[in-house]
Amino acid sequence: MPALRVVVITGASDGIGAEMARQLAAREGAGIALVLAARNVAQLDLVAAECAAHQAQVLVVPTDVSVRIQCRRLAIMAAERFGRIDVLVNNAGRSAHALFEEVEDLDWYEELMRVNLWGAIWCTQAALPHLKASRGSIVAVSSLAGLVGVPGRTAYSATKFAMTGFFEALRAELKGAGVSVTTAYPGVVATRIRYRGFNAQGEEAGASGLKEEGAMSVEECARLIIAGMDARTREVVMTAKGKLGRFLKLLAPGLVEKMALAALADEHRPR
Repeated sequence: MPALRVVVITGASDGIGAEMARQLAAREGAGIALVLAARNVAQLDLVAAECAAHQAQVLVVPTDVSVRIQCRRLAIMAAERFGRIDVLVNNAGRSAHALFEEVEDLDWYEELMRVNLWGAIWCTQAALPHLKASRGSIVAVSSLAGLVGVPGRTAYSATKFAMTGFFEALRAELKGAGVSVTTAYPGVVATRIRYRGFNAQGEEAGASGLKEEGAMSVEECARLIIAGMDARTREVVMTAKGKLGRFLKLLAPGLVEKMALAALADEHRPR
């Protein structure tokens, strides 16, 4: 009987993480064990029930990835329950939108870095011995803002650029160990992440700073990440505009800046 595939997903209570869990459960049924981590236990339980309806085994681990010991606890509980870890999906993250000159207190910049970067690093460190044993996979959900700096998103871009650099270096380090590292770069996806992100005052924004028209569905985004994970590809850049922007950044950086400005909602553009 083949071993159960054990997938740990952070930020699994809603959005991309929850949809990845649902799609994996629907596809693999009793052949998969999902370890779902996030802060919102009630929403985690709902996602877990949806996955269990497809016969997937599910473990809910309430986790705040900005707290190092909780990241370690997540890996320990996954390994103790299922005996292995095959995939770690570092999906937990928070958004932010603010013009830098309007920010007075930078404490929330530091908090954002703890969630988006350090949470991924701490979870990866804790799970790495198990991933090496299974010759498994790491997935880092970054953002197009981790490839091209977006005006009004200095804090968010900084965290995602840092993720890009960390996982690019780690990929090379782990090549000989048989552990793949896939970095995904979603663009604007139809989730609530931007509405719950920080504003200039470090409070919940309540609105998106980007144009939401034409946002990619969360179902399509999750499908593309899972496909990249299964194929053990290096990177998943999801949109034609993202691929073009990455290429043009080398040849015509001024044009890329204009493209980035055009993506902002009118009321959030610098004056």
